Amino acid sequence: MENPRQKVDLVGLLNSGELVKVCAPMVRFTKLPFRQLVLKYGADIAVTPMIMSDSFVRSERVRDLQFTTTTLDTPLVAQFAANNAQDFADAAELVLPYVDGVDLNCGCPQSWAMSDGYGAHLLTSPELIRDMVHQARERTHLPISIKIRVNSDLRRTYDLVRTVESAGVAYITVHGRTTKQRSSTPPDLEAIRLVKEHATVPVLANGDIYSLQDAVSVREKTGVNGVMAARGMLDNPAMFAGYETTPLECVQDFVDFSLSLGTSPSLFRHHLGYMLDSTMMGLDKRHFWSLHSTPAILEFLTDRYSITYNPTNF
Repeated sequence: MENPRQKVDLVGLLNSGELVKVCAPMVRFTKLPFRQLVLKYGADIAVTPMIMSDSFVRSERVRDLQFTTTTLDTPLVAQFAANNAQDFADAAELVLPYVDGVDLNCGCPQSWAMSDGYGAHLLTSPELIRDMVHQARERTHLPISIKIRVNSDLRRTYDLVRTVESAGVAYITVHGRTTKQRSSTPPDLEAIRLVKEHATVPVLANGDIYSLQDAVSVREKTGVNGVMAARGMLDNPAMFAGYETTPLECVQDFVDFSLSLGTSPSLFRHHLGYMLDSTMMGLDKRHFWSLHSTPAILEFLTDRYSITYNPTNF
């Protein structure tokens, strides 16, 4: 971690009237090099991968592995998974000097999270979410947000919104699917619109945003303050800058950021595989995914795309 930095007013940004574009938290993927990339290419806010608050609080090694940042990594929101107010507030306090806001994951539908009281399981306990938001806000005075899924009975979602607003939640991200719906189910934009109508704090829409045009369309249909994109950002980190596919200069920037800041060969390859998927043909694609070292990946990039590591660009 670098020294503390000047805070960005996230609530002011969300209330600016402009379409605020956010790169969603993605496990493994939204680490420092990728965050700096998307911030360079049109994202207004980037979010860390979901971090388990209990292990983050208890282990310095976990903190070093799970949270790295620089003064260029801004605006930044740290997202935590927690099942109690103490762990969430403790984790928020640890990142206080380095972030502009903290988010509580209330939307992860994976079975391990649900069984241990994390993620979307919290949606069954609005009062617990309220207490978690309240304690973290009181301890840090940072903007505390939550990311939720809609309930099939929207009245429960409205009740949750009112409950967390009473605790001082700064804004709410609404994923337009229920906990039981798969990603192949189209997000319910009408539900997001209704949640936005009932909320007094800014609302972000999340779900199936793959281009800048999608972001504009979702805002027009829902009236939200901004949008949060996940899978679309992996395929095209420059989507919020209006590019339909990842431009090669964006790939070059990712190489420079990654190798300057440090990225494992596996993660390096996975990001590049997503970005270049539409441009690689069958044989090239099979060869690329067989590479397991950073030098081999760089050799492939140089041969096929004339991309080399250029630390002077960083």
